[in-house]
Amino acid sequence: MAVTMNDVARAAGVSLKTVSNVINNYEFIRPTTKQRVLDAIDELGYETNLTARSLRSGKTSMLGLVLADLSIPFYAELASDIMKAAWARGYRVLVEQSGNEADHERAALQGQFRSLTDGLLFIPLALDAEQIIQAAGAKPLVLLGEFVQDPRLDMVLIQNHQAAAAVTSHLLAAGRRRIAVLGANDGDTTGSNGLRLSGYRAALAAAGVEYDPALVVGCDWRRDGGADAIARLLDSGVAFDAVFGLNDALALGALHELLVRGKDVPGEVAVAGFDDIDEARFASPSLTTVAPGRTEIAERAVELLIERIESKDAVLKVQQPEAAFELRVRQSAP
Repeated sequence: MAVTMNDVARAAGVSLKTVSNVINNYEFIRPTTKQRVLDAIDELGYETNLTARSLRSGKTSMLGLVLADLSIPFYAELASDIMKAAWARGYRVLVEQSGNEADHERAALQGQFRSLTDGLLFIPLALDAEQIIQAAGAKPLVLLGEFVQDPRLDMVLIQNHQAAAAVTSHLLAAGRRRIAVLGANDGDTTGSNGLRLSGYRAALAAAGVEYDPALVVGCDWRRDGGADAIARLLDSGVAFDAVFGLNDALALGALHELLVRGKDVPGEVAVAGFDDIDEARFASPSLTTVAPGRTEIAERAVELLIERIESKDAVLKVQQPEAAFELRVRQSAP
């Protein structure tokens, strides 16, 4: 039978209310009484042992992870890698979805979620650097992604520009000259979409191929967004012989729509993506894509955050490492 708070109260010789006050860190409790309750919790194996240990040490051994949406495959796979990296270092991970909402991101930085953790891994999409710094407080914080870049903040980065240029150069080397880009708008310069678009444009310029804004299609970074974008391109009559989805979900949606429309992939249209999610290997045809170093991102982010948590040095040099990427050439764009 599970140990209850009543069992703890009897073992410690105190009231149930006193046990509750200790667990909730109520400040007006005699130190000797608090110690008796904590000892009883440990001895009986009460389920809030973690809470008891955190009261003693000031640590929860929990990391927070805030991201936009776990239904996005890259985020889900990154979260899994982060949990594995944390587990190997004696930490667990609490995950919160922000839904790209500024209020939700701010609440994760300031509210109860933050109080349950020793530090936070954060993928911001709504708050800017100043808002993050103001809301973050004293607990350690490491950013992931490129929507916010600031020299005052620790972060682990993807080589978005370089990797997108590598994908585009691969398509150009295969003889493609009309490469549609899905997931950006002409003129984007910041965030993953802007950086990947700039890499695409740099590769075109290096090959002497003129940039055509009609080939850049903004859309939601999901499969249905990619399918809809390709449908719009086909219906508009804009000519293209390759598609670069700025993430794999977009590329897979585009691939599906092209095949439904009777297009030969890669004969008529080559398709490439970005992220190397698990599904990319099992698509038919399998998807050419960039592996942005997801495992390395997880490992380095967790390592950096725990270094911040456990360091005795109040002033540590800001770190912003970049993960290495790799082009994975498959059937959709050989």
